[in-house]
Parts: sequence; structure tokens; C-alpha cells
Amino acid sequence: MSKDMTLWEHFGELRKRIILSLIVLIIFSTLSYYYWPVLLELLTRPADIKDKLVYLNLMEPFVSRFKLALWAGFLISFPFILYQVMAFVVPGLKRAEKGFVFVMSLFMVILFFGGVYFGYEYVLAVGITWLEAQGAGLIKANLTVSQYISFVGLFLLAFGASFETPIIIVILVRLGVVRPIQLVKHWRIAIVVILLFSAIATPDWSPITMGLMAIPMFALYILGVILSFIFAPRKKKELQQNEA
Repeated sequence: MSKDMTLWEHFGELRKRIILSLIVLIIFSTLSYYYWPVLLELLTRPADIKDKLVYLNLMEPFVSRFKLALWAGFLISFPFILYQVMAFVVPGLKRAEKGFVFVMSLFMVILFFGGVYFGYEYVLAVGITWLEAQGAGLIKANLTVSQYISFVGLFLLAFGASFETPIIIVILVRLGVVRPIQLVKHWRIAIVVILLFSAIATPDWSPITMGLMAIPMFALYILGVILSFIFAPRKKKELQQNEA
């Protein structure tokens, strides 16, 4: 997106980026649809509940396979989609802003996949085990495969989003919404916000899962505060001296 482009050219560029993103999403979702057995095995491995999955109507196997393919396709396509967003926005920015956006985009991808991995490898099984334990052994679990895929997809998406905490903080500071020193002073409010987010974002509502999300989020909040001092906007006088 260039500053010299007309409004219709901007729309045309946006349309191009959206179409490219959809094409890549469709390609990876199609491949994921083909590798359905492998993906389902990965999805059920942490809590070992593959034998407990059932379907309740004839359409559910197809819907479940399609849903899992979309989730996997989105995860694989995420870096490319983010690149398309940046490719649309960056040309209209100043040189210093372009560097900032590039660094933030790189961190965004790394943190998102780090959050997905953390949720999958260390928290998912804990959350499922806690939920199953609520039956106190009095009821037997038969989980519909479609609901399980939705549950895990939202679960991992929540952890991926929660790990974006430092990026959100740095962007807010960069935009002048908050100052780094305010983030340090109001850390108690940050804890409350993190706990509320963890309670809402975790689909199992388990206090253990909430804690496992909140603890790394607060650590990432501290990282975000440190980065905010580095990326905080400089005074106009300093910028003018550097440009000269």
C-alpha cells in the first residue's frame, strides 16, 4: 500500500492480498484434509482419548474432517497471511516504522506458535484430565469428534493469542496509549486483566488450566514492559537529529 495510490488502487491491492491469503489457506486446508488420520492422531495424543471419540450423525465425519482441515490450514498459513497484511500496510509507512513492523511481525509469528505448542504439549492433557475427573468415575466419556476438534482448536488458539501479550503491550506504547512507567506502576491491574482473560479464553474453565495460561502471560507481560522501554517513541527533537 503506497501513499501515492488512489482509493480504488488501495481496494485493488487489498483484494489481491485477501485472494492470495485465501488461495494459500485453501491449498494447506486441502492438504490437511488428505492427512486427516495423522492430524487426528496428533490431536488426541496428549490425553490419549482417540478410542472415546464417536459421531452422532452421518454428516459428522465429513464436517469433523473439514473442520480439522481448516484449523490446520489456518495454523500453517498464519505466517503467510500475516505477511500479506504487512505487505499491504508497510509501503505506506516511514522507514523507521517499517523496521518496527518487521520486528513485531517476526515476534508475533514466533510467540503465536510458541503459545500453540505450549498449550498442546503441556496444558491440553491437564485440562482434559481435569474435566473428565469431574464425573468422579460415575459416567463414561463418549466425546463427539466434531466438538472435540472445536474444543482443541479454540484451546490452542487461546494460548497462541495469549502469548501475543508482549506485542500488544509494545504496540500500545508505540501508539502512545500507555507509557512504560505506567505499566510498571499498575502491575496489579495487569494481573487482574490476565486472570480475567485466562478465565474467558480457556474453554474448559479449569482453574489449573487458567493458572497455566496466566503464569506465562504474566512472564510475557514483564517481557513486554522491558521491550516497551526499548521501543517507546522517541521525542521529536531526537527524531529530527537522526533524520538530519
